Amino acid sequence: MYPDTIVDARYTFDEAIAGSSAPPEVIQQLELIDVIYLSTDGKIHKGQLVANRKIADDLKHLFEFMLEESFVIEKAIPIVYYEWSDSLSMDDNNSYSFCYRDISYSKHAHGMAIDINPRFNPLRWKNENRPHQPEGAVLDTTVNGTLYPAHAVVKEFRRLGFRWGHTFTRYWDDHHFERTW
Repeated sequence: MYPDTIVDARYTFDEAIAGSSAPPEVIQQLELIDVIYLSTDGKIHKGQLVANRKIADDLKHLFEFMLEESFVIEKAIPIVYYEWSDSLSMDDNNSYSFCYRDISYSKHAHGMAIDINPRFNPLRWKNENRPHQPEGAVLDTTVNGTLYPAHAVVKEFRRLGFRWGHTFTRYWDDHHFERTW
């Protein structure tokens, strides 16, 4: 760990999944990982992600890559802190992976997706007049921590086989990256 690292999360695995409605076969696929990042306050922070074991090493690498690139992550705290509310987590600009919900559409339900700085990289509708998610968020690619197609972080996610939510059909989900296998 870096000197003077600010700790944003220090859960045990059991604490990080407490209260999840995920069945045991999903929980058995997950692990809790520590990640180090440059936060919006200009200081080094340590957070945690609950993620599928299949992508845990890639996420560790990606956080190291983002730190090397001086790309800011506001925070990375397991979503249990937000009482399993994706909306509260997004409103707080929290980056996270696992959040159990409808497995028919969400890769987060198996920890096979990650959201990066949702307030900086909001979901925006392409052909519908609906509010951005999180509500009130505005895309500004001049802000560190914001993603765009030619960004080095986007390229590194893609190189590792992640699909970027910017390519979705109905909306640009710029904070979302997922694995389909």
